[in-house]
Amino acid sequence: MLSRRELLLAGAARSQAAPQSSGLKIGVMDGILKLSSRPEAIGRARQFGFEGLQVTLGRPDDSNRLPLEDPVLQARYLEEARKHALPINSTYIDVLHLSCLKNDPAAPGWVRRGIEITRKLNAGILMTVFFGKCAIENRRELDYVADLFRELAPEARRAGVILGFENLLAAEDNARAMDRVASDAFKIYYDVGNARNRVGVDPAREIRFLGRDRICQFHFKDEGYLGEGKVDFPAVLAAIREIGFSGFANLETGSPSGNAEADLTRNFDYLRRLL
Repeated sequence: MLSRRELLLAGAARSQAAPQSSGLKIGVMDGILKLSSRPEAIGRARQFGFEGLQVTLGRPDDSNRLPLEDPVLQARYLEEARKHALPINSTYIDVLHLSCLKNDPAAPGWVRRGIEITRKLNAGILMTVFFGKCAIENRRELDYVADLFRELAPEARRAGVILGFENLLAAEDNARAMDRVASDAFKIYYDVGNARNRVGVDPAREIRFLGRDRICQFHFKDEGYLGEGKVDFPAVLAAIREIGFSGFANLETGSPSGNAEADLTRNFDYLRRLL
């Protein structure tokens, strides 16, 4: 394990040479730091040298409220973001893995609550993702969920929030969903690891197909370490440059060695060398 002093020194070095490429900034999910829904994740992300943090809204408690609905906790997040000069670049509403948009009447209500939390955290993007039993499995379910997003989009737009749709669909189906919703408050949250390893498509080709205006943010991950799996990250970065994307890619990487801090540093350094 890296000592606290080593982490601070490494973070200070990286903050002076934070990776960027045509406006691309590198952030991290709080869960990768083992600090889901905890404000301390902001300071830890800054220590590593990341430029932003994606915050998990958490599962409902006994009172049926999301952890991040707590105004005191929200205030702590805002104070930590100010203190460390590190933005919360998006939120992640993980309750949709349990309450399925495709068949649970309560699910849109969770999205509405996520929109309000995201607004209060000044995050700008609410990542909506639902796998397992809640995954979209056919065109009928896709159209049904897209129609729900079409109803939710005006509320998101008024709040200054983009609904980021992460999924296991090919680019053509994502484009279909966007055309059906027809709102600039609904965009694709593109996960390059899922695209290559779970959907079996070429993420660089899909990024070019979708283009800058359909993508709000990226997840970067692969099976194993970045640069040693199936995702061609040089090609992905070239595609991102070509479409002129300006925004964040958040690391959602695993820990092959079991040492989360060392593995996160290794993956971050790989991206830094590429950029």
